[in-house]
Formats: sequence, C-alpha cells, structure tokens
Amino acid sequence: MTSKVIFIGAGPGDPDLITVKGRKVIEKADVIIYAGSLVNKDVLAPRKEECEVHNSAYLNLEETIDIMAKAIDEGKLVARVHTGDPAIYGAIGEQIRELKKLDIEYDIIPGVSSLFGTASVLEAELTIPEVSQSVIITRPAGRTPKKELESIRSFSKHQATMCIFLGISMIDKVVDELLEGYTEDTPVAVVKKATWPDQEIIRGTLKDIAGKVKDANITKTAMIVVGDVLDPGDFTPSKLYDANFKHEYR
Repeated sequence: MTSKVIFIGAGPGDPDLITVKGRKVIEKADVIIYAGSLVNKDVLAPRKEECEVHNSAYLNLEETIDIMAKAIDEGKLVARVHTGDPAIYGAIGEQIRELKKLDIEYDIIPGVSSLFGTASVLEAELTIPEVSQSVIITRPAGRTPKKELESIRSFSKHQATMCIFLGISMIDKVVDELLEGYTEDTPVAVVKKATWPDQEIIRGTLKDIAGKVKDANITKTAMIVVGDVLDPGDFTPSKLYDANFKHEYR
C-alpha cells in the first residue's frame, strides 16, 4: 500500500465486525490514530509490533492532521480508525478538508454502523411492510445546533422508524420531542454498547423509557430506537418471497 491516510469504520464494538479490508489496513499500517473513547482496542490487535498508535480522544483536529502529515512526509501508511461507519457522526468531513489542502491522498473503508449493530441485537427489521418503510437517523440538538426542520420534534410527525445517536444523556428532552408525533405507547429500545460483551438492552414505551434509562444509570454510548417495528404484531409479509410475485431481486 502506498503512503496515504485510510479512514476505517471499525464497526460497533465486536472486533470481528470490522471488514476484511479494514483489518488488512490495520495489519499493514505504520501509524494508527483511533477514536479511543469508542473503538474497541481489540480491533487494533492485528497491528505490527512497531506500529505507532495515537488515541484521538486526547487530540484536537490540528494535532491529528499534524500526525498524519508527518507520517505521510515519511512515506508511511496511516490508518484513521473511527467507530461504526465514519460517514455517520464520524467527524471525517473536516479531516478530509484539511488533507485536501495539503494534497494528501486518502481512502475511506466503510464499516458496520452502531445503528445496525443495535438492530441486530434487538433482532429487529427496521423496515417492515405497512409498519414503516423509512428510517430516520438523527441526533438531538446540543452543543451542535440543528435546523428546526431537522429537529426530533419535526421528524416525529412522520412516525417512521427513528434511530437517535448521542441523545441518551438528554433522554427527557428526547422523549418530550418524540411525543409531538408518536403516541406514548410507541415502542422504544435503548441499547448501550451494542455487540460489546457488556452490552445492555432496555425496552419500553415513550411513557416509561426515560425512567427505565435513569434506573439503569445509562448516560452515554447508547442508541435510542423508536417505532412500531420494535413490536409490529401480526404484520403483512414482504412481497420479496411471495410465491405469486415474480421479480429479479431475490
């Protein structure tokens, strides 16, 4: 591999959920910069003994770019390892912008988002026919502001499946906004550290989920999933495998 920066989605937690392509880069990287507060360190286990490792939890953007630029000047391969898939709340946009300014070559290897790790441990299909055919991926406004049209309050009126990142510390506010569109008996699940050995799953409704989350003392690294797909009852099956429905997408 030539000297470049490669952004890698490390997956939701289970080290076996990184892609084969991502693992191969980690095996060959000369420098690894990983999101230490979120990425399972076992993902880095295949690295070379002499590999230089930096935890980006202790770095700002400028420091991160400086490490990348120095490594590239020395002809090294840099693995920038993010949790889940870096396209969703991965903060890679500003890194890419700086790399472009420096004419540094980069690639991106996608990963299994914590969203899909969460769905897997909930044993849930997020798009069930005639229940919900749309998934809204969002987060509440915090230090990062949002347009009102992108607010949870606004999205709730669609009554689609909603997956909320970075909102567990504001669970009361999140529930209040959700109740603008969903009913209080809408199913909700909270999953902390999906696919990790110490994952926690809490199920409830909009009426009681905030209390359950507080009782469990969950304050970070958790996904909130809202919608009737979590408890769909006797739903209409997909046309995908209907014996009387012919198409080429099976």
